[in-house]
Amino acid sequence: MIKNKGLILSMDVVEKQKAIMIAEETCDSVDAIKVGYPLVLGAGIGIIGELARYAPVIADFKVADIPNTNKLICEHVFKAGADSVISHGFPGRDSLSSCIETAEEFGKEVYVVAEMSHPGATDFFLPVAESIAEMAVECGAAGVVAPATRPDSLKRIRNIIGNELKIMSPGVGAQGGKASDAISSGADWIIVGRSIYKSQYPKKVAESIVAEIESVTR
Repeated sequence: MIKNKGLILSMDVVEKQKAIMIAEETCDSVDAIKVGYPLVLGAGIGIIGELARYAPVIADFKVADIPNTNKLICEHVFKAGADSVISHGFPGRDSLSSCIETAEEFGKEVYVVAEMSHPGATDFFLPVAESIAEMAVECGAAGVVAPATRPDSLKRIRNIIGNELKIMSPGVGAQGGKASDAISSGADWIIVGRSIYKSQYPKKVAESIVAEIESVTR
């Protein structure tokens, strides 16, 4: 996935036509569209291929099972047209490696959740986030997911993974994170969902977020 605008749209709507409409409106402002269970369960896995006409698709299934099951999930995701998949790291090295090996067979990428963006993530994720980030590096992941809601965590994770791996950072907008703070703390991409897809003017909101990102990166 190529970093250009620095914005990833989290498409957590559940209606197929609404998702396509928003993708059409915002595709010039995003580097990728992230889809998860809400949309795939609502519209079917074929929505991945339909959205891929507008931007690369990240399958945010947070894959977290035994190695063989992870392999089967990733195969379906990539055959459907996704360019990358998001996986959890906590099931262990063998489970994560299964995702990465499958992705390599398809010429695709895996991003690993190092730490989530909601308040409850501090209960269990925070103590192990750095270890998961280290494992992502060692296993050959393309990057990690780390929270825009906790810039200090972003900085620590960036120091661990260096500049080779990329960081996708959720939590901007509805969860209170700021795009400029996340970029300044080491994120490559900002993930934004509700602020865009719940707006009457998704295109304008996406453009304003890109402008905020550019104010830091230019």
